[in-house]
Amino acid sequence: MNSKERVSKALRLEVPDRIPYGEFSIDFDTAEKILGHETYLRAKAKSQIAFWEGRRDEVVQSWKEDTVELYKKLDCVDIVNVSSMASSLVPPRDYRPNPPKRLDETTWIDEKGRVYKLSDITHDITMIEDPGIWEQEFNIEDYPEDVPDEEPDESIFEVVDYVIEKLGKEKFILGPSGGEVGMVLLGGMERGLTEYISNPEVVKAAARNRMKKANKNDFHYIRKGTDGVFWGQDFAYKSGPMISPAMFREFVFPILKERIQKVNENFKLPVLKHACGNNWKLMDMLVEAGFSCYQSIQGTAGMDIREVKEKYGDKICLWGGVSVENLVGGTKEDIIKDVRYAVEHAAKNGGFILGATHSIAVGCNYDNYMTMLDEFDKLKYCY
Repeated sequence: MNSKERVSKALRLEVPDRIPYGEFSIDFDTAEKILGHETYLRAKAKSQIAFWEGRRDEVVQSWKEDTVELYKKLDCVDIVNVSSMASSLVPPRDYRPNPPKRLDETTWIDEKGRVYKLSDITHDITMIEDPGIWEQEFNIEDYPEDVPDEEPDESIFEVVDYVIEKLGKEKFILGPSGGEVGMVLLGGMERGLTEYISNPEVVKAAARNRMKKANKNDFHYIRKGTDGVFWGQDFAYKSGPMISPAMFREFVFPILKERIQKVNENFKLPVLKHACGNNWKLMDMLVEAGFSCYQSIQGTAGMDIREVKEKYGDKICLWGGVSVENLVGGTKEDIIKDVRYAVEHAAKNGGFILGATHSIAVGCNYDNYMTMLDEFDKLKYCY
């Protein structure tokens, strides 16, 4: 049984030949240790700066070659995700950057006065200030029911198509789609949450508009050779959902369900969901919406994988088990304990994929990650 067959069986809640293993992503610092050289792959800030400086082809070549090399070296990995940032879609070949002005080594400002900051911890660049965010108006007329079919430049799929060609015969490929339409946050997180109260009909109109665009974009963005679609918006904090379950069912659930149905109907593909935080109050809706797999399962937010398996293991495939917090700052004993706990309580009867509770994120201890792989190798047949 190859990786593609193994993961497919787990997603059908069946027992494959062994426990599948995969990650949402493996960030550049761990990837560089495995590859033995520097990479742009999953180096979000480094890649963004290079794009701004017009070095598009240099980044693209790194993402292509290093993705294939990384997963050939990590032959235990069953899933290759080419839908995450700094590893997937790229600017078109005729891309002409309009970069923000650099204020210092870690700060930029664009022509609209928006300020961007480099994080030394996560190594990404985030907008930290937008002076016009509360002045912008959102109206129903901005989100019409009829949406055009906008065909993208094919060169944006250069990395995705290359990885599918090189790895797709064996590995289970998670690729991009027309996009997840979950919680619509008009104007960003802070402003967007208030719009659910102050402008509910506009939020609903925006969600319907984006859903229709996404349904059409699927026909361009879901590439031949893709085995599954992966969506990654978070819906919850550690304490619980960002909006009430009642609001989630009213605003978010119908759109999610229709999007998943379109992917299932038009492409016969499963849709997998990355969702950090405490999602207990949303779990019934995530299952009902039609997701095939729940990835992340953040134990530090109260999502104990044993309990999730007991309540939902016969309804949705579970992917996770090893605490990213332990991978960053724990001991080897912590990692071994996590792997054993996940295998013991979540692998029984199939429908389980081992992985980190988020990803092999920036800052993960390389030795801890190798310990995780070693322990997985010992237990991968333990159902």
